[in-house]
Amino acid sequence: MRHSLRWRVTISFIGLLILAMGGLSLFLSSIVPDTYLNHYRTNLLGEARVLASQANPFIQKDINVDSLENLVSLYASQLNLRITILLPNGTVISESASPGREIENYLKLPEVVEALQGRESSQVRFSQSLGSEMLYVATPVINQNEVTAVIRMAVSLDPVQKYMTIIQSTILGAALIATIIAVILSIIVTDYTVKPLSQLTQSVIHYGARDIKQIEPSKRLDEIGQLDRAFSVMAYQINRQIEELEQEREKISAVLYQMMDGIIIVNEDGRIELINPAASRIFNVLNDDVLGKSMIEVVRNHKIFESWERCKVTREQQMTAFETPQRLYLQAAVTPLEPAIPNSSLIVLQDLTNYRRLEIVRRDFVSNVSHELRTPLASLKALSETLMEGALEDPPAARRFLLRMENEIDNLTQMVQELLELSRIESGRVPLKREPVAPYDLIAAPVERMSMQAERSQIDLVNQVPEDLPAVYADKSRIAQVVINLIHNAIKFTPSGGQIVISASEENRRVVFTVSDSGAGIDPQDLSRIFERFYKVDRARSSGGTGLGLSIAKHMIESHGGKIWATSEVGKGSTFYFSIPKA
Repeated sequence: MRHSLRWRVTISFIGLLILAMGGLSLFLSSIVPDTYLNHYRTNLLGEARVLASQANPFIQKDINVDSLENLVSLYASQLNLRITILLPNGTVISESASPGREIENYLKLPEVVEALQGRESSQVRFSQSLGSEMLYVATPVINQNEVTAVIRMAVSLDPVQKYMTIIQSTILGAALIATIIAVILSIIVTDYTVKPLSQLTQSVIHYGARDIKQIEPSKRLDEIGQLDRAFSVMAYQINRQIEELEQEREKISAVLYQMMDGIIIVNEDGRIELINPAASRIFNVLNDDVLGKSMIEVVRNHKIFESWERCKVTREQQMTAFETPQRLYLQAAVTPLEPAIPNSSLIVLQDLTNYRRLEIVRRDFVSNVSHELRTPLASLKALSETLMEGALEDPPAARRFLLRMENEIDNLTQMVQELLELSRIESGRVPLKREPVAPYDLIAAPVERMSMQAERSQIDLVNQVPEDLPAVYADKSRIAQVVINLIHNAIKFTPSGGQIVISASEENRRVVFTVSDSGAGIDPQDLSRIFERFYKVDRARSSGGTGLGLSIAKHMIESHGGKIWATSEVGKGSTFYFSIPKA
């Protein structure tokens, strides 16, 4: 409280008022009595001069004592004072207090001494005989430029002192009242002056708390009111700008945090100032834990660090590519951020793993297609050359060669048809006639169709799909194609005497179908790639087929909103699963 502006201004103002009023009171208390006493002395001297002019005729060669006594008595009674008339030799010729008495020591009185010299005089001194302060005035009576007598008047100053005491008390009382009124007015004026500052302070506090709605502009028309209104306008403008900046920052943050590319900002010391979630996932770190840490400590990759160092020196963008221990293939672009953020660099990390995988798939596809085409085409060329070299002359041999050529052409035709089918499925151009179908009915027809092939291979093909399972929403012919493909592969890799079991079960909102065999199984390194186009577990491709069946099956199941996957154990067999949503 004592440190508030209102308190300090009020106390200072009151102090100044007290000093001013005190000084004024002291000044008036001293000047007014002196002024009044001088005025009183002047009046008394005037009366003495009047008396001197009236007494002058009686003070000649023949002094009329009686007339003087009457005159002195009249004046003394009217003015209530003591009058003495004495000759230059000190003889008292008239005395209002004790007439006719000669007092030798009158000539030693200062006022009388000056009057005898022809000058009016006055003195204030304490009378021992009367016991009070007295005012003495003396004026000469002059005839023909000669002092013939001195008129001396004496009056007690007790009434004057009482009057001056009243005046001083009045002055002090008025000063006290004026001080009290001034103090009250100062408090009111100070409160009126400081209150807007308090309101402005509250506005600043509300602004600091971002509570702009609580800021009320002042309605005062003075400078403080103008200042308060100017601050309110400034606060609203700055708040609007801050909100716009926050919106922009939120947009940028949303973009940074939703980007698939990793973003890292590094300062000139190589310490991380910003990292987005994508970069954190790439390097398997937490955002808050790495801020302020050294980049090399976090990324642990010398290629990025070297690119950053080159960027610092050249102030140009640097590119590098590397593979992480998690088998991610990344491309890093290091760019200087000057002049936006001096001495800082932006590192953008692009995950090219999928692109690289697609490139590998593309190369494998070209290689596989080339291989699949080269074998039958080479066979066709060899057969045609054999026929041209004379085999046509041997009808049985020519017929045998033509049958082989027809078989190769059929294989080529099948491969082209499967490629076209796969392309149509991937592009969504294969119409699906989906309808509710019982899972048992969905499996029964493909099992019956493949049963004869299983018997020829001496393999037991078993349908264990329950008949009471809920219907699925599927294109019956397309799913039958998938099941036939899976059974065909199982027969191909299951030895004689083995068993293939088809079953199904309800899981949540789907029905999961399984095709299990007791064949040789699939190696783990092949299991993750068996659904790729042209990929064959049989490296020698002695088992025939184009390697497109499982890829077609995968895309067909996915077009139904389902999923297909496989598990296997080498030497014990494989199990293929696919799920279809319930109707």
